Amino acid sequence: MAVRRTLAALAAVAATLLLTGVPASAHGAPTSPLSRAAACGPEGGRADTPACRAAIAAGAAVREWDNIRVAQIDGRDRERIPDGELCSGGLSAYRGLDLPRTDWPATTLTAGARHTFRYRTTIPHRGTFRFYATTASYAPTRRLTWADLEEKPFLTVTDPPIRDGAYQMPGRLPAGRTGRHIIYTIWQNSNTQDTYYSCSDVVFRAASGEAASAPRSTPAAAPRTVPRAATGGGDPAAGVPVAAVTDTDGVPRPVVVGAAAGVTVLLAAVVALRLRRAGSVPAGRPCGVRNHRAGRRRIW
Repeated sequence: MAVRRTLAALAAVAATLLLTGVPASAHGAPTSPLSRAAACGPEGGRADTPACRAAIAAGAAVREWDNIRVAQIDGRDRERIPDGELCSGGLSAYRGLDLPRTDWPATTLTAGARHTFRYRTTIPHRGTFRFYATTASYAPTRRLTWADLEEKPFLTVTDPPIRDGAYQMPGRLPAGRTGRHIIYTIWQNSNTQDTYYSCSDVVFRAASGEAASAPRSTPAAAPRTVPRAATGGGDPAAGVPVAAVTDTDGVPRPVVVGAAAGVTVLLAAVVALRLRRAGSVPAGRPCGVRNHRAGRRRIW
């Protein structure tokens, strides 16, 4: 009985240590200015708008509003994401977000003014944010292409602070624009293989002289999503949506592996002692139960 209790206790410790080292999925999307995915999501408050209804009908997995990510892009965004599919990140599960419409939920901003960009994160990660604005000649009646964006981002931020569940990034909006435009956000993770893509529709109003009025943002309350556990598996194929990443969210992997190895040695010692006391254990019938969900790929 004592040996059994010892084995149970050690197994519990090992499970705790191993679970600590399980990599977690990273997710997020802009909420100021409000992105299309966040606006049409379950808690975005815009799901009943004509644009969101059309997007969902065309194909937009807005329940996964924070999951527009592609693996192994490595900064080659313009090479890997096709023209006309920038808002979906080239993912068929989000193709409805690419629809060219003039009634997408939009945030009203003052051109050239200061603004604090908010990027809601359901699981924090390190990385660099790049914000691009459409050119003055952009037409919202056409699908967004790379040529519609300025060549260089108007704001680049690496590892910004997180406050109230969102990355907070103060910056200055591009000047010389009025009317409906898109702010295109690219978040390239540095501790995972993932890159995230988002389209935020905005309406720029002209600044009144040098004293530009403060931007007025009209997004709904930031959506909240329960983080999903990683599904494991090998490296994701390049250019495909991923459901898991391969980091440990800041937990030093040698520490976790070393601790687990130590527990394994203790378990082996206790089992050996038990076998010496009880004699050789006859081979039993192999267990026929397996986890049918292990390694299962998500199919949209």
